[in-house]
Amino acid sequence: MNIYKVKICGTTSVEDALMIAEAGADYSGIAVEIPHSERAVTVEKAAAIVRATPILSVVLFIDMPIEFIESAVDMIKPFAVQLLGHESPEFVAKLKKLRGTKQSPCQVWKSICLPIRGQARVHVNDIKNQMDSFVSAGADVLLLDTVDVSGDKLRFGGTGKTSDWNIARELVKGFKTPVFLAGGINPDNVREAIQMVRPYGIDLCSGVESIKGKRDHEKVNRLMQNLACFRK
Repeated sequence: MNIYKVKICGTTSVEDALMIAEAGADYSGIAVEIPHSERAVTVEKAAAIVRATPILSVVLFIDMPIEFIESAVDMIKPFAVQLLGHESPEFVAKLKKLRGTKQSPCQVWKSICLPIRGQARVHVNDIKNQMDSFVSAGADVLLLDTVDVSGDKLRFGGTGKTSDWNIARELVKGFKTPVFLAGGINPDNVREAIQMVRPYGIDLCSGVESIKGKRDHEKVNRLMQNLACFRK
């Protein structure tokens, strides 16, 4: 039986990081210096959370200069960097090469954006080509996440909305590189998400919050209980 990995994103405190670790999550996601996000923390706070966290930490950036990411990662020392924005395969390749020269190299993860279910047409072959391009550039893990395209600006991550899981299943099936499913997953639909898509893991944020930036202990525990049959 597959042991589906669990990443809980939007960690803003050591307290929450320790709580999700105790509940059984595999990864803690920390958004760093993302403008206008209630879930973002400073580089210094991210470093403090990572130092105190017994599980693997993934730090998230959106469209930041590579020099800023390099400096931040040197200070934070996470297990992985996750890029959520418009970063290109060339950007991923450059970051991967730079991290490979460091004493503390880390993985590079890339989010692949899918629209909210029914919001826009999805060209599956184009998405597959995009996924292949990022893997060829050196991405260690991909994440299929929902992007809200309804407003003037794209909204990446933490939308609380699901994409079309039938399309996600088609993208994941047979793909060799690990792929997480994100976007709108919560304790009530997590089993359906796993059964439909069969991803490497799931990535949650708003689905286990009490308020933005604060994990809900009951929701996290219920999530892990509902996943127990998949993680034996």
